[in-house]
Amino acid sequence: MHENARTGLHAQSTTEFVRISADERGRERALRERFADFWATASGEPRKIYDDFISATPLADDVVLELVDESNVRGWWVRPQQTNPGQAILFLHGGGYVQGSATAYRGFVSQIVSRARIPALVIDYPLAPESTMPAAPETAKAAWLWLVAQGFDRIAVVGDSAGGGLTLVTLAELTRTPHGATPIAGVVFSPWTDMVFTGASMTDPAVTDPLISHDYLQDCARKYVGAAASRNPLASPLFGDLQGLPRLLIQVGTDERLLDDSRQYADGATRASVSVKLEIFEGMHHVFQLDVAHLETSRTALDRAGRFLRDAFDGR
Repeated sequence: MHENARTGLHAQSTTEFVRISADERGRERALRERFADFWATASGEPRKIYDDFISATPLADDVVLELVDESNVRGWWVRPQQTNPGQAILFLHGGGYVQGSATAYRGFVSQIVSRARIPALVIDYPLAPESTMPAAPETAKAAWLWLVAQGFDRIAVVGDSAGGGLTLVTLAELTRTPHGATPIAGVVFSPWTDMVFTGASMTDPAVTDPLISHDYLQDCARKYVGAAASRNPLASPLFGDLQGLPRLLIQVGTDERLLDDSRQYADGATRASVSVKLEIFEGMHHVFQLDVAHLETSRTALDRAGRFLRDAFDGR
């Protein structure tokens, strides 16, 4: 189902193009029709509609949920039946920094936890425009410190879309100024890394992203950045210092506006001697990993992510 397309400048940095079958293309077309029906008929408050869409990812059978509601950390633990002491994932959700919630993402996070066999804390963070940068990075750092205070000393950070960008921001901040533990890995699904919008895929007419548009992302960026500069590394990790980051896995589809956000970031990380694995999935839409109930490619991608995390925690 895949072929190796390119080896990066360093031995541990690779790009892989993952092809899909004709049957899978048919399933992807059918899923896009479902998306169109959903967005055409959905009504109500935008954040609730988004949460309804995200929460369609089924909850894995072999996980346990536990609410976390403390002064500086709110969200959910998603735990496998058996855990190893000291190991945890901090999960940062997507939604363009303007929507999304820990509750809606429990199903998706459970699919990762079930595969990696590592407990994950998925948190809520302040959303724009009510809260602008740096509220989200500060909340992510507070969650990291909370995990460390709970006795976790081997922690990976995982996120999707805007949460993928926030993951990379958080990893850079923690690498530059450690807070009780050093991140052991990062996994990002279709990360938003560039609020300057330099990637060609943002306006490429051949890209038919069914979920997010260039205009939508520009609106989200304006609301999130506030008075700060779009090139600020807290908003655009592409322009930050990538030296010293832990091993990274980046997954992205070919048919999405954020394709070049992934490719450009992977290139920058490679130049900074970071071990980065970029996986580009043929014909896939934005954060296609959510669609485990419909696409073989989604399940395959999450299997790969689970193995990557398991290898990182096991020191392989």
